[in-house]
Order: sequence, then C-alpha cells, then structure tokens
Amino acid sequence: MERECFFQSLLELADDHLILGHRLSEWCGHAPLLEEDLAMPNLALDLIGISRELYQRACELDDQDRSEDDLAFLRGEREFRNCLLAERPNGDFACTMLRQLYFAVFMEKYWAAAAISNDQGVRGIALKAINAMKYHVRHSAEWVIRLGDGTSESATRMAAAVDELHIFTAELFLSSEAASRCEEAGLLPGRAALRPAWELVIGQIFEQATLSIPGDSLALSGGREGRHDECLGFLLAEMQFLQRSEPGVQW
Repeated sequence: MERECFFQSLLELADDHLILGHRLSEWCGHAPLLEEDLAMPNLALDLIGISRELYQRACELDDQDRSEDDLAFLRGEREFRNCLLAERPNGDFACTMLRQLYFAVFMEKYWAAAAISNDQGVRGIALKAINAMKYHVRHSAEWVIRLGDGTSESATRMAAAVDELHIFTAELFLSSEAASRCEEAGLLPGRAALRPAWELVIGQIFEQATLSIPGDSLALSGGREGRHDECLGFLLAEMQFLQRSEPGVQW
C-alpha cells in the first residue's frame, strides 16, 4: 500500500510540473518582449526537467512497468492528477505571471521541506529543484510587482488575474489520501503546514504590487481526483499528438 501511495503521490507532483511546463512553452514566439521569449521556454524546461525526474522515480515503483514517456503521453485526461492551477490557460501576460508566482512560491517551500525526505530519490530531486524555484519566484514576482504597480491598464489586468486565479490556490495545500500516507511516513512534506509561509511571501509581494489578497471565497479543487476543466483535454491533445499518432516513435 505504501508503495502504491508513493507512486500516486509522485505522479501528482510530476503532473503539476509537466502540465505547467507545457503551458509556459506555449508562450514561445508569443511573449511581449524578446527577453521573455527566451525566458519563458527556459522556465518551461526547468519544470519539465523536474517532472522527468519525478516520473523516473515513479517508474521504479510502478507495477505496470511503464516508462516516463508512457506516463506523460499515454494517460488520458481523467488519469492526470495535476492541480487545477497548473492547467489554467495562459490568458494575458499578467495572468501567466501570477499563476507562476502562486505555484513557484509554494514549490520553493515544498522542495525545501522535501530536502529531508526519508527517500533518497526525493531528496536528490528536491536539492536541484529548490534553486530552479527560487529563480521562478524572483522572475514572476518582479513581473507581478511591475504590472501591479504600473500603469492603470497593467494594474487592472493584474487585479483581474488575482480574481481569476486565487480561487485555485487552496488546492495547493490539500493532500490526497495517497499523499497524506506519504507525509505520515516522512516521504513527502505536509502540504497544509506550508500555507502560512506561502501566504507571508505572497502578502509581501502583493503589498509591493499594490494588490489586495481576496478574502474568503469559493475554492476550486478536484485535480487530484482526475476532475479537470476541459482545457486540460485540449492541452493533452496537443502535447500527446506525436506519441499517439506514431506509437513508440524514437528520435
């Protein structure tokens, strides 16, 4: 049971990073500045690289003997366990940067706590992922502050992004049954315990960005149970097209 729970929990983390990485890759060739056209794919590669390591560790526990490509490209929409925040459409640049900030601040705290995991594989992934997330936090925070405390247009767009995305943040701190078992075993950090630190950092950034954190509101979740918005189906159709049209293709 512990082996299966660990496998499922690693899938949740891997799916988060893969799906968000694909979302960021969609900005390639469309970013508002040349520097961002280079930066966004690099952020995406960081996330996809972390997802690969997580899938590889999960494959070591998989009783179906699947590869990392099988897990990424041959599962259907209802089999993905990513949080809903990761799959949200890019929207405008303000929306993308805020989504990245919410996720990166949480994952920086998460990987820092995972560095003392009882699992050697998780510790190794965490130690590399922490530095990547620190950069992601810095990059996205600078943009959130720049846009939130910028022109009336940019401030309006950033405020709209907060209204649209904040309801998805509560799911970051919810643990599935499988993850809860792994937390109890010391394999993974407890998600709920990271909320105060996340709120502190987000609050400090929002203060500089002259943004307000929404009060108690509807919190949307369901990604860990495979209940996703239709936008994930469209994302997977694009991401998995080559593997499904040419099964077993190798470069």
